[in-house]
Amino acid sequence: MQIAKKPLLRIEASAEGRGILFTPRGPLASLAGPVISRINKVFADEKPIHPGPDRFIFSTWIPPAPSPAFDRMLSAQVGAMTRRPVPDQFSIAIMRACPNDCIHCSAPSRRGEILEGEIIKKAIGEALGMGSYLITFDGGETMLRRDLPALVSFVDQRAVATAFSSGYHLSPELAKQLKQAGLYAVRISIDSPFQEEHDRVRGRKGAFQDALSGARAALDAGLLVDLFMVTSPHNIDHLEEAFALAAELGAHELSLYEIVAVGRWSSHEDEVLSARDVDRLERFHKEKNRREGPRVTALPYLLSPEMFGCFAGRRWIHVDAAGDALPCAYMPLSFGNIKQKSLKEIWKTMSRYGWFSGRCSCQMRDPKFREAHRRIL
Repeated sequence: MQIAKKPLLRIEASAEGRGILFTPRGPLASLAGPVISRINKVFADEKPIHPGPDRFIFSTWIPPAPSPAFDRMLSAQVGAMTRRPVPDQFSIAIMRACPNDCIHCSAPSRRGEILEGEIIKKAIGEALGMGSYLITFDGGETMLRRDLPALVSFVDQRAVATAFSSGYHLSPELAKQLKQAGLYAVRISIDSPFQEEHDRVRGRKGAFQDALSGARAALDAGLLVDLFMVTSPHNIDHLEEAFALAAELGAHELSLYEIVAVGRWSSHEDEVLSARDVDRLERFHKEKNRREGPRVTALPYLLSPEMFGCFAGRRWIHVDAAGDALPCAYMPLSFGNIKQKSLKEIWKTMSRYGWFSGRCSCQMRDPKFREAHRRIL
């Protein structure tokens, strides 16, 4: 199946067992070979959400193929290998307000900032102009934003739009509006597959039921649903139960991130994942993607130096609710505010920062990086 076409290059995709194989065709096939080889290495152990025949949906993190957004993703891979990086991913915290009081929140302030709609749209337009193919609405609780459908509709076919949510306020009616506006996927955050523990971490009874009802509303509306779990020493032993919950709900994906010692967790540098835990996530990722059930995306594995490397400051810009542009949502290192500077100007400075010059794992786990930036972390 042809999934991308340029004047001198075509990319074909075929299912190989449970994996995916990309093949370049055309006059530029030899030049594209190294990029395609790297992508094939990544997808060798991958299970797509939807394998065709009309189109592939690999993951909620990747645009469907064929599509203009998928073409831009391939271009971004070439740019990353030729040292012409673009901000593949642009995320923006559209408000701080949230009904939860999570013990590990990376942005614990729940007062004040809410970005104006026109500022958000301007930033989205700039990100699209720079090559972003994944636009993410973050918070706070995104579903509290009454104009969220209008903001989603501002993301054109050059990218896909996703939104994080705790499930709070994600009603069937709102889910339908978001689907009609063009939302690609919603990420429902969970901290435990067990109601009591999830509610404890979220600081609010009823949070677990909100997550389940929000996921169901999104699924009924035809949205892709990703259960997003920040893994820590407190829940790393419950991966199987989290997978079972995702399967029971009918979620398309279970994404596993790793807890970062920042925000309310900044004093817990000893309560993060060990190297052995990260290896465990990799094994879980590969094992589950060879079996039936939702796709599993273990981000610490995919963003390791051996794979894509951490995107922070290299391929990701995050804007917080005050308008400050950060390398990622978990690195409170501002390179400017979108109310005063263009995103392109900020990206130029950010992408040239010495710490972001090569592929690495999460730098917030690097003692040298943390010590060098101790004043702001």
